[in-house]
Amino acid sequence: MAKILITGAAGGQGHLVARLAAARGDEVVGVDRVPMAGFEDGTQVRAYVVDLMRRKFEDVVRHERPDAVVHLAFVRHFRTDLATRHKINVAGTRLLLDYCAEYGVRQLVVVSSAYAYGALPENPSYMHEDFALNVSRTYPEVRDIAEVDTLCSAFLWQHPEVRTAILRPVNTLGDSVHSAIGGYLKQSYVPTILGFDPMMQFLHEEDLARAILLSVERKLRGIFNVAGPGAVPLHVAIEQVGGTQVPLPEVALRPIVRRLFGFGLYPVPPGAIDFIKFPCTVSDERFRAATGFEPRWSLRDIFERFRTERERSAA
Repeated sequence: MAKILITGAAGGQGHLVARLAAARGDEVVGVDRVPMAGFEDGTQVRAYVVDLMRRKFEDVVRHERPDAVVHLAFVRHFRTDLATRHKINVAGTRLLLDYCAEYGVRQLVVVSSAYAYGALPENPSYMHEDFALNVSRTYPEVRDIAEVDTLCSAFLWQHPEVRTAILRPVNTLGDSVHSAIGGYLKQSYVPTILGFDPMMQFLHEEDLARAILLSVERKLRGIFNVAGPGAVPLHVAIEQVGGTQVPLPEVALRPIVRRLFGFGLYPVPPGAIDFIKFPCTVSDERFRAATGFEPRWSLRDIFERFRTERERSAA
């Protein structure tokens, strides 16, 4: 049993991690800028509505003195301007790291993303954790992902007294999370790039929540890719979730996405197109060896559940 403070606890993934942690007997403290929804089974979580950038958040850490912190409070969408997103993600994380060092936190788990590697033509089939973080080269709008990851990597070595684990999960799907890949696959007609069909990896939100709590339980220290049950070509994923693939020439697709994103009519900037053009697959051997982690959701089950929710939402 441990006292775990979860930032971003009101979000889909944070809410799920909080429920699973409480169910196994941990004392859970949730922090978010918006109120955290209750649990249908009566699970109790002590929740604070507070912004990580405010002094009140430091007061929460000082008062609660958690054994472990799970950091999920990131802006991953583009509904806010890039400067604000960068400030929340990078400056907010820097403050959190300072508080962890100052107030005796023994375990820190930061949930980054495999997107930090970037999608590039020279990527190997399965990237290991020592591969360079190249996402800023072609997708500058998400350079904050790489900056946060690098910031936490430096903290890992500067503060050995805080066991820091940086997780880089692959594409995550589920009923609670609202990911870019989820929004992409929910379209009835899914645009792809003519002549390209990269391999893609998927992980269910419940398996990611288990991976996060395993990191706390096993007191991990280091950088770890977290992958799901396998990889499939993009066209297979589209077919399995019930979508219709629409191959388009890249010279046509990029200007369309740029224009629509500029008008607020498309959820991601054109840099995201590289992730449906080039592979960004990772090896999770290190994480599995350290934790014994095995995903419980198969690709078939992930896609079937996603398809059911997609059809229900469209009805």
